Amino acid sequence: MATNARGTLAQLGAFVRNIVRKPTETRPLGQFAVGTAKVAHMLESATTGVRAPIAGPRSQDVAALLKRRIVASGVQAVDVAAADTNTQQQKDMGVRHDWTGALDRASRVVGTDEKTKSLVDPKELVGSELSFITDNLARLLESGHPMLNTVSRYYFSASGKHIRPLLVMLIAQATSTATKRQGKSSAMVGPTEFERIDYSLMDRTASQNIQSDLESRHVNQLIQNATGAAHGGRPYTPFVKEGMTILPTHRRLAEITEMIHTSSLLHDDVIDHAETRRGMPAIHQRFGNKMAIFAGDFLLARASMALARLRDPEVIEIMASVLCDLVDGEFKQLKNLEEEDNGDAPMARPDESAFAYYLEKTYLKTGSLIAKSCRSSAILSNATDDVVEATYIYGRQLGIAFQLIDDLLDFTATSTAQLGKPVGADLELGLATAPVLYAWQQFPELGPLVARKFAYEGDATKAWELVHASDGAIARTRALAQRYVDHAIEALMILPPSSARDALESVAHSVLTRKK
Repeated sequence: MATNARGTLAQLGAFVRNIVRKPTETRPLGQFAVGTAKVAHMLESATTGVRAPIAGPRSQDVAALLKRRIVASGVQAVDVAAADTNTQQQKDMGVRHDWTGALDRASRVVGTDEKTKSLVDPKELVGSELSFITDNLARLLESGHPMLNTVSRYYFSASGKHIRPLLVMLIAQATSTATKRQGKSSAMVGPTEFERIDYSLMDRTASQNIQSDLESRHVNQLIQNATGAAHGGRPYTPFVKEGMTILPTHRRLAEITEMIHTSSLLHDDVIDHAETRRGMPAIHQRFGNKMAIFAGDFLLARASMALARLRDPEVIEIMASVLCDLVDGEFKQLKNLEEEDNGDAPMARPDESAFAYYLEKTYLKTGSLIAKSCRSSAILSNATDDVVEATYIYGRQLGIAFQLIDDLLDFTATSTAQLGKPVGADLELGLATAPVLYAWQQFPELGPLVARKFAYEGDATKAWELVHASDGAIARTRALAQRYVDHAIEALMILPPSSARDALESVAHSVLTRKK
C-alpha cells in the first residue's frame, strides 16, 4: 500500500533549511531545495503518495551489485590490459567510441562470435529528440526580460555534450519495456496506458492559489505560451521507436537535468575564476559575477518549477537531493586537507581512505546528478525497484568514471581548445585528483605540495612533472575508470535486452576514450 508523502517531504524541508544557515555560497542551492520541498508538499493532494516497495524479479542480482566494492588505491594499469586490447581491436574494425562518433554516426561492433554484442549509436534512437533540447530549454527560460534571457541561455548556445539528457532519454526507452508496477502511482505515471494521461499538466501550475499572485500568473502564462509550441509543436506527445517509449515527462526531466547541471557550471565558474567554458569566455567574464550568479539562481528556480509540475513526489525528492549533494561535494572539496576530530585530514596520505574521500566527493559533485536523473527516469517509466536501482547503479558508476577521465584529461589534453577549458586547471585550483594521488604513492615529495594545495610558485609545474614521470599514474587512473565502466555495464544487464540498453553500453565505452 502506498504511504503518505507528507512525512518524507517535511523531513526534506527541515534538512534543506539547515543548509541555508550555512555560509553564503550555499544559499542559492539551499533556497532552491527549500522551495522545491515546499512545492512538493503542496503537490501531495494531486498525487497518490510515495510508491510502495515492489522488488521485481532481479532484486537479488541488484543486491549483489550494491555490495561490490572497488579498492581504488591498489588498482594497477595491467588490470585493463585486456580491455585496451579489445578497444584497439574495435578501432581496427573502424568503430569510433568518442563522443563525436557516438552521436554523429551509427557505430556497431560486429563479431563472428555469437556472444559479441552490437554497440548501438545513441543518435539512432534519440537523436531527433535531442535535436529539440536547446529550443525547449530556451522556451522554459522565457522571462520577459531580454537581458535575463540572454544571460540564462548563454551556455546553452555553445556545443555541450548533453550527456545527461541523452542518458535520461535512453533510460526512458530501456525501461519502457521492463517490468512495471501495478496501478497509477502519480498524476502522470501509470502502468501502460500513457495515451490517457494529460501531459499538458506539466506546463500548468499545480496550485490554484498561485493564480491570485498577478506576477506569478504572468510568469506562468509566459512559460505556458512558450512551451505550448515546443518540440516541433508536439510537446505532449510520447515518442515511440522500435516499441520503446520516451514520455513527455522524460523529456522534461532531461531538460531539468541540463538546467541543474548548467546552473552548477555558472556558480562554479565564478568561484573558480574560470576564464573559458565550452570553448567560449566564461559567463562572468562576459557579464560580470552578479549576473552570472543571478542567472544560475534563475536556472535553479525554473528547474524547481518544472520539477514540481511533474507532480511526482518521489522524483521531486530525489532530484532536490541532488542540490544537497552538490553543496556537500563543494564542502568536501574545500575541507579535504583540514583535520577532523581524530586529528587526521581525509587526504593526509595517498591511502585507501584518501581515495574513498576523493571518490565520494566525485560522486557528490558529478555522479549524483547523473545517477539520480537515471533513477528518476526509470521511476517515470513506472519500473519495479530492481530496474530502478539498476539504473541508479549504472548512472553512479558512469558518472564517477566520467569525472575520472575528466581529471585524467587535465594532464593529457594538448590544448585549451581541445578540452574546452584551461589545461592543468585542477592543479591551479589546488585540487589533488586521482593522477596526483597515484603519483604521490611513488613520490612522497608530492605530499607537502598537496598539503599546501600547490600554492607556491612552481608547485603546479612540479606536480605535473611528477605525474608524468610516475610509473603509470595516468594509466592507473584510466584503469580505475575502466573498473567503474565495467560495473556500470554489469548493472545494465538487469534491464531487458533492447537497442536502448545496447546504446547505454556504447555510451559507457565512449567515456573511456573521450578527448574532451
